[in-house]
Amino acid sequence: MDSLNPDSPVIAEPPLTSGPRVWKFWGTAFWGFVVFAAMFIGQIAVVGFLLLRQGGPFDREAFGDAVRVVVSHGLTISLSVITGLPAVLLALWIAVRIKGTGFSEYLALRAFSWRNLAIGVVALFVLVMGWDTLSRATGREVEPGFMGDVLRSASEDGALWLLIVSFCVAAPVTEEFFARGFLYCGWSESFLGPFGAIILSSLVWTGLHLQYNWYFLGEVFSIGLLLGCLRYRSGSTWLTIILHGLNNLGAVVQTILLTRS
Repeated sequence: MDSLNPDSPVIAEPPLTSGPRVWKFWGTAFWGFVVFAAMFIGQIAVVGFLLLRQGGPFDREAFGDAVRVVVSHGLTISLSVITGLPAVLLALWIAVRIKGTGFSEYLALRAFSWRNLAIGVVALFVLVMGWDTLSRATGREVEPGFMGDVLRSASEDGALWLLIVSFCVAAPVTEEFFARGFLYCGWSESFLGPFGAIILSSLVWTGLHLQYNWYFLGEVFSIGLLLGCLRYRSGSTWLTIILHGLNNLGAVVQTILLTRS
């Protein structure tokens, strides 16, 4: 057998972090910008579609009206989130392909233990309940008004199911592939190390939620830190995708109950 022949030793497959197979700090930052641009283009395509349907001259006022629709209309937001997913997947695939690394390997799309899932669910529940308690204690709304408006408009259009799919499936996959998958992988192998990567990727992820006020941005950032720590602990992005989806589902259900009460 070759494995027993000293003239033909077995060469182990190099780990993901060796050589040039992982984008480091600046490479990850550059491709992160490319992925973000792809996400934006994919999502803004819905705005272009609406403008074409409206007809008439393509002027700045019409474009501004369409943007306001995207910000406030549930159906449009749902479609926007969903169309952003394939654009992000394509950009990530190109970035990973250049490095010659498997897509699943680079983004840590691997199995996780039930123990880590249980830890994640409990930790996420405690964190979210802590923010909700603080909201009530300080007289703030538990859910941002933005969420209530989006859910109401989606329900009026009969597109509540589409909103749930976009918020609880498409958004978690898109954002976790980007933040806890791609950004964390590269930055954790740079001078930042794992914990610096957790903080920076959480900041970038928080920046994707600028529709919220500063208070809810603080909650988003803290959830990002938790998901980053769980990504580090488990070595699995699938775990953070599931937890992200559960968090969004809980937020949708809570908003529905609050708006109907």
